[in-house]
Order: sequence, then structure tokens, then C-alpha cells
Amino acid sequence: MNRLSVTKIAADVASGAVTAAAVAQDALERRAAYDAVQPQAWITQIAAGDVLDQAAQVDARIKAGEKLALAGVPFAVKDNIDVAGLPTTAACPAFAYEPEQTAESVRRLLEAGAVLLGKTNLDQFATGLNGARSPYGAPTCVFNHDYISGGSSSGSAVVTAAGVVAFALGTDTAGSGRVPAAINHLIGFKPTKGRWSTRGLVPACRSLDCISVFTDKVADAALLDAVVAGFDPGDIYSRSASAKPVIAAPRLGFAAPSKLDFDGDDQSRTLYGAAAAHLATLGAPVEVDIAPLLACAKLLYDGPWVAERTAALRPLLQSNPSAIHPVVRAIVARGLEIGAADAFDGQYQLQIFMREAERMWGDIDVLVLPTVPTVYTLSELRADPIGKNSKLGLYTNFVNLLDMSAIAIPAGFRGNGTGFGVTLIAPAWAEATLLSLAQRYEESFAMPDTPPLDRTAPVRGVRVAVVGAHLQGMPLHHQLADRGARFLGAAKSAPSYKLYAMQTTPPKPALIFDTGGAAIALELYELSHEAFGAFTEEIPAPLAMGNVTLEDGSTVKGFVAEPRAMTGARDITAFGGWRAYIASLKA
Repeated sequence: MNRLSVTKIAADVASGAVTAAAVAQDALERRAAYDAVQPQAWITQIAAGDVLDQAAQVDARIKAGEKLALAGVPFAVKDNIDVAGLPTTAACPAFAYEPEQTAESVRRLLEAGAVLLGKTNLDQFATGLNGARSPYGAPTCVFNHDYISGGSSSGSAVVTAAGVVAFALGTDTAGSGRVPAAINHLIGFKPTKGRWSTRGLVPACRSLDCISVFTDKVADAALLDAVVAGFDPGDIYSRSASAKPVIAAPRLGFAAPSKLDFDGDDQSRTLYGAAAAHLATLGAPVEVDIAPLLACAKLLYDGPWVAERTAALRPLLQSNPSAIHPVVRAIVARGLEIGAADAFDGQYQLQIFMREAERMWGDIDVLVLPTVPTVYTLSELRADPIGKNSKLGLYTNFVNLLDMSAIAIPAGFRGNGTGFGVTLIAPAWAEATLLSLAQRYEESFAMPDTPPLDRTAPVRGVRVAVVGAHLQGMPLHHQLADRGARFLGAAKSAPSYKLYAMQTTPPKPALIFDTGGAAIALELYELSHEAFGAFTEEIPAPLAMGNVTLEDGSTVKGFVAEPRAMTGARDITAFGGWRAYIASLKA
């Protein structure tokens, strides 16, 4: 995917190589195009005119001589973080309110010249690690929409990974800023508690909450940290401390492979092994026992910290419980049964785990773990919403409880196209070491930026290329999904096709072989032979099923058109694909 760079956009706008207005217009076009795929990534979008007004103000400030660290950089904000003039919903319409002030972390970004496009979807009240607990819909993995996006910062991860914005704010209490980063092949930076102001954040667990950020590259996260970090006297949980210096050759802690649980996902185990082996060359590897950390993680939902979530929602839980998502309601309602003695007992247990962590930090500087053990389809998650969600937090839940900093980094793709990642974890205030190590890893660990098509997998059915209404997020995609089609990935045709928009309702494309044509964007699926037969029965004239040659020279089945399809049709080849054409109609 054509992602955006925070550092490049800021440098280009600041130097005058491009205007903030031009960057904003491009971002708006990207937003419109991706709305055809995942409109549920957003809860509130800022109107195009208002976005362009923000950009014009940035251009005026630069012309006046201001130095803006984030000049013209488009971004999004998770909708449990306040922005004055926009509703804050926390993905619960009954809870929504209009804040008078913008959250301090967002204010600092805007002051630095960033341009806001809107507010994104989330697991309701940031309670969940999957992205499927929202009345606004369930965002999905940008590479395979059968799979969850991860959460709770689902929409923020999706719009960053899809290249709509250059970065997006999330939040992180149990891993909400790291889990979706892994699944969508992103950087997920979670600073030390109190390093970034949480004033203006709807609390999940107020004593543990952090505002986090998604970016495509480590350097982008480092730049944003430089802009946002800093003591906020208006935030009772804000902290100031001397940053720890960079450790150039850190001692890296790894769990014994036999002690890691991947929920039966051998591909995740293999990907983790490769990333861990490479990281071991960047420092001094040390084997550590992570059992105390995993035991501590259970306190977050099995201990009294559930009551802290309940405290944030108690008025709504008591006055209008049906307004709360049933899974979220079941979780937070348990907090009503937790007493003060239970809370103190939990604090005592946490202190024991703190001592265990301190001993570990005596032996290592950075801990390396998988970000998530595996990934689940939406149907798998909905069949077991509590159990599967708990698995997603296996390696993330303890981090905030134990006052640690962390950065999730990509480590490749599974065969189903979903991202896999590892997390670097360090004590509080060790961000400089984390960012330095993550940067070195990013620059030296070879992996694809997008999922490679798995052409080595045995063909169990018929491979089919689709170019229009059957694309993910389009009106007829259900004809593939209902027949159990397996998504193989995005691809392009050979540069010998033209694409036309036929005069039909709804609009449909016609793909025509033409040696003077171009490479056309498409998606590949695999259908069983039986399903393929049923699928082709639904193809209306003048379309037909034929052979389509891909960019790599291979041939698959795909939609072609009879000559009569050209009557009155518009040549849209220059758009490069159906999505871009549809987006142009909405611009």
C-alpha cells in the first residue's frame, strides 16, 4: 500500500517543495477512495472544506516564517480523545458529548502544523483488543478483510495502514496501541505512562492509560514523540523524569522458545524466530523467564483493575446499561462486585510482580516478545469473544501494569496476508533505547512491505481475478465471501488491458485486452471448483469469465467483456483501477 511518511511530508511542506493544501487534497482523495473499502474505520470525518482550511492556515504560518515540526502532515485521532468542535463518542452514541477543549496531546500536534482529518472507530470504551466491539462496525485487517484489525485502536491503525493518513493517535491500556499495529504491519509506539499527556482522554483504566501512535516508520514515531512528550501540569497523571540515555548495545531478553504460546500458529512461531534471531545480532541475547510477567497480566481483567473500568462508566452502566455493547457490559459489570479490600490485595500482588520485573531489568535492557500469538477471523472472534480477545493480550497486558515502555514493530506476513510483529519492551523512560534499536532493526531486517502472494501453496480450487464490484468492500463482494473464497492478495494485470466503465446500474467495469493498455489493479481469490461454478452462473451479459494474464506472466480466471460492453462505455484505464475511479466520482 502507498503509505505516507510523516518526516517526508513535514520536510517537503516546510521547505516549500509542496503546499500543505496539496497534501490535504491528496489525503482527502485517499480518504474518499478507502471509504469504498472500510467506511467503518471512521466515526466522525471532518468536512473537506474544513480540512483544506486547516491546511491553508499551515501554509500561511510557514509563509510568515514559522518553523513547524509537523507542517501539513495529515492525521487522525481515536474517538475517545477530545477534539473541540467534534463529538467524543468512545464508540457509544448514548455516551457522546461535545468537548470544550482539545486534548493536550492533540493540541500539541495541531500547534506543530499537523492537519486533522477526523476521529476513528474503536472497541467501545477502549475495552477489547480485537476491533469488533463497536456499533459503528468492525474495521478489519487492511490486507485481508476476513480477519480482525485488532483493537481497541482499530480505526486509527486501519487508516494509517491504508495510507489515508501519515499517523494516527490510539490509546494503550492493555495493548490497544500495539495489537492492531502488528496485524496491520505498522509501528505502534506506547510511551511511558505520563510521558504523553492524557488530559482529554476518556479513561479506560485511568491509572494505566497511555495515548499511543501508529506510523509506518520508526523515524516518524520518534519525531512525534519529540513533539508530544512533556509534562502537562493539567494532567494529574503526567510525569516528568530525566530520559534514560541510549544503550547502543543493549542486553536483549528472550524467552525460551518452548515457553512461548502461539495458539497453534506455526507461521507466527516461524516469523517470530526469524525476527528474534536478527534482533539477537543487534545486542547481547539473554534468556529470561517471562512466567511472572504472564501471571501479572492476568491482574488486568481477572483482578481489581476491572473496577477501574467500571468507575469510568458507572453512571451509564447504572442508568442505561443497554447502551453498552453486551461484551463490554459483561466485562465492566464485574467491577461492581469488587470491593476496596480486593483493590488493596491487587496492589499488593502487583508490587510483588514489580519486584520480579526489577530483577529482570537487572539482567537485561530490552525484552523481545511476539506482539500477538496469532490472528483470528471475525467469525472466530465473534464465536468466542472473551477467550480469543484474552489470547490477543497474552504478551501485552502486563506492560502498563508494570510501568514499562514499548514499541511494536513489523516482522513479516502470514500466508493469509495478515501482519505479524514483535514488541520491544523496556523500563519506564527508556524510549531512546527502544527507538534506536527499532530503527536499527527496521534498516537491517529484510521483509516485504505488503503480503507476498503465496504461489507456493497448493491450488485446491480455481484462482479468480476480480476488478470491480467484487472487490473487498464493494457491493458484490458477498458473492465471493458467501462461497468461502480465499483471499490471495492484491495484484495487477499485465500491462495489456484497458478498463471501461459500462453504462449499467450499479456501475460495473469491463476489462478489455489491448496491447496499448496498462496494468490494472485487481484482487485474487481462490474458489473451490463447485463454488466457482456457482459463481460463474451469476455473471450477467455482456460480462463473461475468461483468462486474465497477471503482471508476473501467470494466468488466472477473471472477468472479461463482450464487444457490446463498449457501447457508450467510458475509458477509465488512466485511473489504474476501479477503486480509484469510484473515488473520483465522490471527490
